[in-house]
Amino acid sequence: MKTLALLSAAALTTTLLATPAHAAVTQWGACLPGQGVDPRQECTTIEVPMDYSAPGGPSVTLAVSRIKTARPEVRRGVLLIIPGGPGSPGLNRPSTLVKKLPQEVLDRYDIIGFDPRGVGKSSPVSCGLAPADLSLTRLKPYPDADGGIAENAAWSRRIAEACARNGGPLIRHISTRNHARDIDRIRAALGEEKISYWGVSYGTYAGAVHATMFPATTDRVVLDSNDDPDPRKVSRQWLANYAVGVEDSFPDFGVWAAARDSDYGLGADAAAVRKTFLDLAARLDREPLAWPGAKPEQLLTGNLLRETLLNALYSTANYPMLAGLMKAALNRAELPMPNQPEEAALQNTAAHAGATMCNDIEWPNSIARHEQQVKRNRAVYPLTAGMPVNLGPCAYWPFKPAEQATRISSRGPANVLLIQNLRDPSTPYSGALKMREAFGQRARMVAVDSGGHGVYLANGNACGDRTVTDFLVTGHLPARDRNC
Repeated sequence: MKTLALLSAAALTTTLLATPAHAAVTQWGACLPGQGVDPRQECTTIEVPMDYSAPGGPSVTLAVSRIKTARPEVRRGVLLIIPGGPGSPGLNRPSTLVKKLPQEVLDRYDIIGFDPRGVGKSSPVSCGLAPADLSLTRLKPYPDADGGIAENAAWSRRIAEACARNGGPLIRHISTRNHARDIDRIRAALGEEKISYWGVSYGTYAGAVHATMFPATTDRVVLDSNDDPDPRKVSRQWLANYAVGVEDSFPDFGVWAAARDSDYGLGADAAAVRKTFLDLAARLDREPLAWPGAKPEQLLTGNLLRETLLNALYSTANYPMLAGLMKAALNRAELPMPNQPEEAALQNTAAHAGATMCNDIEWPNSIARHEQQVKRNRAVYPLTAGMPVNLGPCAYWPFKPAEQATRISSRGPANVLLIQNLRDPSTPYSGALKMREAFGQRARMVAVDSGGHGVYLANGNACGDRTVTDFLVTGHLPARDRNC
C-alpha cells in the first residue's frame, strides 16, 4: 500500500532486442534474489514487438514469473496478476500473493506475475528528470497555494520535452492497447489457449481492454477497484476522479480519528476532523514546515499534506501515519520520517505513467481552460485543491496517439467479475459503475461496503472475498449484481 510514496518500481536496465516475438517459453530459471521472493517463484523472459504495427522490427523484453500449483491434477490454467499504476511492477506479485490467496485458488492456477513493458526488468524507460521535478506534489499536478497553474504549465512542458529527448523509441509505444497485446503474447508464450487474470486499479482498465480486444482467449476475469473506461477521456477522467474518491473516503478517516481524539487532538467528530485538516493545509500553504529527511522536497506544504492524505486513504493501516503527521504539524513538533521510494524507481514510474496516459488519448492544452477548471474544482472539492483537473505533461506531449482509445464492449463471454469498494479514494464507485455499464451482460459487480483502494484480500470483507474465490474456483458468476 502507498504511504508517503506514490508508487514503487525497480528500475533495472535491460536491452531492446531485434528478435522474433513468437517464441514460447522453453526455460524457467531462478529469479534474482530479493526481499520477500518466495523460493518457489521462477522467472523467464519473452520478446514482444516494440511496435505491433511493425512486428518484424525491434522487440522489447518482458520479465515474467510464476509459482506453479502444487496440485497439477486439479490445475485449470494460469492466473495472471495485472499490476496497477500505470507504472507499478508486478514481477514478484506471485511471492506476495501466494501468502494470501486461498488454497483452493492456489491449487487450480499457476500464479503469473510480470513487469509491464517499460517497467522494472521489462526494458524500463526513463525521462531523465531533474530531481526537483520528481517531488511528490509535482508527480500529481497540484496548483500553487493560491490556485495558480503557471508553475504547472512550465513543469508540464519541461517533462514532455525531457521524455521526448531521453525516453528513447520505446516511450511512444507504451499504451494500454499494447499492454493488452503483451498480455495475450504472455498467454501464448505460456502455451495456454485461454488466460484468467486479476487486475487491480489501472490493471482493471488494462484487463478490460484485453477482454475487449481478445474476448475469445479470456477465461475468468476479476477486475478489482475499477477505472472509469470513458473512451473520450480515459486517464483524464481517472485523474478527475481523485476529487470524488477523496471526498467519498475522507469520512472513514474522520470517524477513526474522532474516536481517538484524546490521542491525536484532531476533532471530536468527523466534521471537526475535516475542518482541522482543511485549516492545517491552508496554514501550511502560507507557512510550510521544514521536514528533515524529505527529498527532494524539504518542506511540508499544504499540497504535500493533501498528497499524504490521498495515499493514506488507500488503507486504514495508514491512518495512524496521517494522524501522527497532522498532530506533529499542528503542534509544530518534530515531523515523522517520510517513507519515500528511490529516485530510480520514481524516474521509471514517472516515465511509464506519463507515456501510458499521454499515448492513450490526446489532452487539451488551453491554460485558460485549466485555470477555470481548477478554480471550480477547488471550490467543490477542497480536500484535493484543484489537482485532479489541472494541466499536466500530456498537454505538451510531442507524440500523437497511434490508435483511438478502446471502447469497452459487452461482446464476448459472460466471464467478468467486478469488485469495488463503495468508498475508494482513487477509483470511486461512481466510475466503477461506468465499467459495469460498458461490459453489460458479460459482467457482474460486487459492491463492498468498505473504504480503501483494493478489495479482494485487502480492504474488502468476507462476503466480497468469498464471491471472488468462488468465481475463480468454479467460474460461476453471481446471478445478479451483489452488495456485500
